[in-house]
Amino acid sequence: MRKIIILVAALLTALFVSAQSKAWSLQQCVDTALANNRNIKQRELIRQQNEIAWKQSRNNLLPSLNASARHNWSFGRSEVTNGTKIDGNSNNSSFGFSSDLTIFDGLKMKYDIDARMTDLKKSEADLNKIKQDIALSVASAFLQVLYNKELVQINTEQCKLTSNRIEQQQSLVKSGRLAEGELLELQAQLAKEEVTRTESEGSLKLALLDLAQILELPDFENLDVEVPADLLESELQVLSANSVYESALKNRAEIKSAEYQLQGSEKNVLIAKSAYYPTLSFGASAGKSFYNLHPTPFNTSLGLTLNVPIFNKLQVRNNVKTAQIEIQSNQINVENAKLELRKNIQQAYYNAVSAKAKLEASQKSVNSGAEAYRFAEKKYEGGRANVYELYQAKNNYARAQSEATQAKYEYVFRLKMLELYK
Repeated sequence: MRKIIILVAALLTALFVSAQSKAWSLQQCVDTALANNRNIKQRELIRQQNEIAWKQSRNNLLPSLNASARHNWSFGRSEVTNGTKIDGNSNNSSFGFSSDLTIFDGLKMKYDIDARMTDLKKSEADLNKIKQDIALSVASAFLQVLYNKELVQINTEQCKLTSNRIEQQQSLVKSGRLAEGELLELQAQLAKEEVTRTESEGSLKLALLDLAQILELPDFENLDVEVPADLLESELQVLSANSVYESALKNRAEIKSAEYQLQGSEKNVLIAKSAYYPTLSFGASAGKSFYNLHPTPFNTSLGLTLNVPIFNKLQVRNNVKTAQIEIQSNQINVENAKLELRKNIQQAYYNAVSAKAKLEASQKSVNSGAEAYRFAEKKYEGGRANVYELYQAKNNYARAQSEATQAKYEYVFRLKMLELYK
């Protein structure tokens, strides 16, 4: 039995490690971040609170119904049911039901329903905004991991090339056809490249840690990401700033949030103005009393109550003015949100254009660097160049590859940012 338990535990551990080490796609990372993020959970709770407030505002249209019961003891001189007073102890009980219904309140309840609905829509827009921000943060961290993974691969390949050349040159040194100093230079070059590779591996771990923290994962040691096969195939066109802005005005969560806040302040003005109007309510009650356990007749009543505001220390007028000022403030907030959105889109557009130009230039640099390195290799093998010239060309080629990799992921990120504004 113990062997079986150990075997099952080992199997579960292997499955767990396998699941942990499986490469994550960008969509999986985004979904995990959205599910784990505490700010999103907090915003969702606010949305639920506003939904409850909206439902309650609708329920306020319903009549109220309450039940009551009371029992009293009197000692000494007390009043009996016919109004006379006697010397002696007595007790009486009563129970009843009452109901109230607001018939007219200046449409305050209607406007309150509308205001709570705008609060709910605003909280939904705020929730979507933070989801968009989290998705962008995940995309940025994901691309940074891809960039560092590719740098590790480039630096590893550079080390392999140098190691292979060292193996080739060792036989030449032994045979005396190559000076030992050149071999030592190759070994020194390999040591530098290994340091560069180690640094890139450290940068990759830091990038994975950053991604794991955004995803709110407890462990990042076994985290790995999936490299898309068509990273640039669907990223070939830079959207125009104007088209993105026109679409963003209709769809962006921060614009909707500001507009819903403005609508809510407009409803608050109507709520404040409703206090100018009289209120009319209907009430009904029914009950029965007992005096010294003797029942009295069953009592019922119906009635209308009218309240007419005459003078309220100018409180209603000032409430209306305050609400109107709030409208003006929220109008400014809407305009500021639109201006900020236009500025961000324009910056994102020019960043994307610049990143595209940088990518095209870096690709040309890679091609020319590869050609220069190939030419330097031929010269070195023919004895027309020394090891310094060879590895200067090799380092230039490696630098061009690194810059092209950075330019590629920056371009993808800039395009994604521009698309997310739509």
